[in-house]
Amino acid sequence: MRRTHLIPAVLVAASLALAGCGGGDDDSTADAGPGAQQVAAGQELAATWPLTGLPVSGDEEAAQDHPVLVAKMDNTYSSSPQIGLGSADMVVEELVEGGLTRLAAFYYSDIPGKVGPVRSMRASDIGIVGPIGATMVTSGAANVTINRIKGAGIQYFAEGSKGFARDNARIAPYNLFANLQDVEAETTTDEATRPDDYLPWGTEDHFPGGQPAKTIAAVFGGGHTTNWAYNGKGYVNQNTYAQQGDTFPADTVLVLRVQVGDAGYLDPAGNPVPETKFTGKGEAMIFHDGRLVRGTWQKKDLTAPITLSTKAGELTVPAGHTWIELVPAATGNVTFRK
Repeated sequence: MRRTHLIPAVLVAASLALAGCGGGDDDSTADAGPGAQQVAAGQELAATWPLTGLPVSGDEEAAQDHPVLVAKMDNTYSSSPQIGLGSADMVVEELVEGGLTRLAAFYYSDIPGKVGPVRSMRASDIGIVGPIGATMVTSGAANVTINRIKGAGIQYFAEGSKGFARDNARIAPYNLFANLQDVEAETTTDEATRPDDYLPWGTEDHFPGGQPAKTIAAVFGGGHTTNWAYNGKGYVNQNTYAQQGDTFPADTVLVLRVQVGDAGYLDPAGNPVPETKFTGKGEAMIFHDGRLVRGTWQKKDLTAPITLSTKAGELTVPAGHTWIELVPAATGNVTFRK
């Protein structure tokens, strides 16, 4: 079920140059950290985390014996307070019915305990988790969605699996939580592997100058707007539902304008369920260090990686924690101020 790949040693030097980790061509494994790490069959892995591009430190290893875990989390007032966002490596925000959004919170370098509230999957998630063969943590899904998720070879754990529990102090369906450490124990494999990089990671030096952008409003089309403000270190979500002290530390906000279609069924309230078409290409906006750089994103198919470019050539994302906004191209909007 996991489409993870060991990175050939010949690619390590290039990966390290992008990540700014140093190490050069030094063949000494004693001084390799975080330059490179030895794995089975004598292969080496880039010693950077695949979901952040940040260097692996100390005795940690980029290759783990569990897949990336992606928790589907509610993103409405009813979910307040969300638990576990502060431990995520990366977050993707996607459109759901009623113009609202849900979060796909990615965990790999740090697997916390309780996260949630956990909600259901959408067909849009195939393109979101497919590139790294992630395992989904969810309350479940409509039968048509489950069939598509299974058809795409995506493993998932739903309510009823080990680690899931309802919080009786909250109102259903916003009271389901998952202990990711329990889920991780169910996904452990005999061989440690490192997933492919989710984004083309780079360094601050490789990031173009761009234009000033200190506040961001990502409008998903009438139902929800996510607001961000740069505080001199990173971007702070101004209307987050996260528990105090457990907010996501966004070094970068990456906006991808995407096409949205009809998933072909209605939710229990009778609303058409949208489906993000996370393939093809579209406008990309990278907000980092109080600046905006415009470009184009491309993704050949649902399992393909995301590539970024400008007219000048390939574009990389500075290593760090990234929040990805999948904003509808037709009905959404993105505004910013200096």
